[in-house]
Amino acid sequence: MEKDASGHDWYHVDRVRKMALFLSKKEGIGYSIIIELAALLHDISDEKLNKSKEEGQRKLASILDTIPVDNQDKEVILSIISSVGFKGGNGIPPSSIEAKIVQDADRLDAIGALGIARTFAFGGSTGSPIYDPALPIRDKMTEEEYRKHNSSSIHHFYEKLLKIRDLLHTDSAREMAEARHLFMETFLQEFYKEWNVQDEEYFN
Repeated sequence: MEKDASGHDWYHVDRVRKMALFLSKKEGIGYSIIIELAALLHDISDEKLNKSKEEGQRKLASILDTIPVDNQDKEVILSIISSVGFKGGNGIPPSSIEAKIVQDADRLDAIGALGIARTFAFGGSTGSPIYDPALPIRDKMTEEEYRKHNSSSIHHFYEKLLKIRDLLHTDSAREMAEARHLFMETFLQEFYKEWNVQDEEYFN
């Protein structure tokens, strides 16, 4: 993942790891190797980063086989990873506090200044336009529709990023999300101001 240019590189993984461990401490759980490993491996099997879902799952299983944790812990790690993704709002709800923490950590990295940068990096990597006002905002979609990228980077704010603040599970993550959410709203206001150039503003 070190050469990834879609916003899912090692630095993203490491930020999610650090954030998950920080949230774990803030939520009174303390250090958990389950949380750390799930955070480190959370994108390995992601369909959008692999040729197929099956290829991603094989890659993840192969890496897990090299890690000296028992099978029960591996199953817990796999369960957490399966619930991390947004998938157009069709993801699996996390069933444990560990899964909620890893999901919150990943979603915090999807909003704010970093989220904005990653959104345009991912849009560029998939050939999505920066903005196309002719496209509708997709409020509800299947996972397949979400994966087709029939959208723009600006649309992605409304289809995912601006929803994240209200989908977080832990108090610590929700508190951190407020400033990041506000930053995105401010960015969008400035974006539309610059997009909608008024002739009289520049040429009178």
